[in-house]
Amino acid sequence: MSGTQHHAPTAHVVVGYTPQEGFVAVQLSPPPAEYVWHDRQAEHDRERFGPGNGYQQWLAVDLRTGAVWFGDTDWRTRDEEAAPRLPGHRRAEVGDGALPCPAVFAHPLPHRTTDERGGETWRFFTAEELYALARRILPLVQRVIGSLHRVGPAADLEWSAEAATAWSDLEEACRHTLDATGTPVWPVPRMSPVPGWRVEVAGFLARNPELCDPAWATATDAELDAYAAYEPDSGYGGVPGRVCAPAGVRIEEGYAFYGHRAALYACRAAACGDRTPVEAGVWLHTSDAGRSSWEGAKVVGASLADATDCVLDHLAETFRRAAADDGVVLTGLTAHLRQQRAEERTAIDETLAATGEELKRLEELLKEIRLVRNTVLTRVLSWTDGRDDEAIARLASLSPAAVAEWRERLTADRSDPTEG
Repeated sequence: MSGTQHHAPTAHVVVGYTPQEGFVAVQLSPPPAEYVWHDRQAEHDRERFGPGNGYQQWLAVDLRTGAVWFGDTDWRTRDEEAAPRLPGHRRAEVGDGALPCPAVFAHPLPHRTTDERGGETWRFFTAEELYALARRILPLVQRVIGSLHRVGPAADLEWSAEAATAWSDLEEACRHTLDATGTPVWPVPRMSPVPGWRVEVAGFLARNPELCDPAWATATDAELDAYAAYEPDSGYGGVPGRVCAPAGVRIEEGYAFYGHRAALYACRAAACGDRTPVEAGVWLHTSDAGRSSWEGAKVVGASLADATDCVLDHLAETFRRAAADDGVVLTGLTAHLRQQRAEERTAIDETLAATGEELKRLEELLKEIRLVRNTVLTRVLSWTDGRDDEAIARLASLSPAAVAEWRERLTADRSDPTEG
């Protein structure tokens, strides 16, 4: 489904949580029985439940490794504080898209049962009972991890319709009843078929090929991920919502879609055929074939900053042909070339701005230096020490004519005394 082959791990109980090892990793601390009760007649909410009712035992599953283990919370914490102390995420809090990293899920076990007369019983489990339960659900865990989508080179985990169904079966398998002796009885684990309301995006697109976007064939991983993460204010999100909105197609309510990223990656893989999709920047600048193609397309003394859109289109076609010969499909090529051009133009803009600032500074400095020179030149000319204009012009870096003109103005000013 993801366009990349990955192998699922094997479900197993973690070392230290088995009777063969004496449960060396298990430390269960249930509250005393007198701390666990429910008084329906209590006047205040805080008096209706005992202080030990917040105690919670749990099963934890690492869906990336297949590891299963169990434990409990501190019963001295209140119920609303128990969730953060769980070793992983609650399934209901994660949604049906990408799994978090680490992909550890914790399922709190129910402890209270009610008989036909309304009587309530709290049952906390021993390490042996929790181990037996963990062993019972291993086939369900295996079905979950075996049917998860693994997307891209990093094998990112994403829920599938089958994995979500298997997890629901796992939760159901953890609901116990008590027999006449008070021994917990667990339901037989079931392997439910995927219900019709759980829909794989890949199947949805296969039934509606006209909704597929040809641009997916050369989209980058980031572009596909952004497409899959579409979240409108209302209605369906993900790929179905994104493709149906512009097409004016309405999907009936009540469905849940799975495998958004996996479906897009699979579409791209199918379009690429036996060639490998590679981001244009990576291929052009890191592979031998890409670097050779890049150097061969460059004109001596030329820059992408000066390239027109037509030139970029020609370069893109050249690189596509070279990549095809290398067994590669370039993704995000046009955007990469335009980004490269924009970066080069930005650098040139920055050079122009820096040059302008420096020129402005030098012009201001030149004004000050000229003022000093003119003042000094006036003093030297006033000495009438016999030096001619050429000698003074050499000192002031002026032409003799300019010095002569300056001398004439100075003489004229002296011959026209200021009225007192």
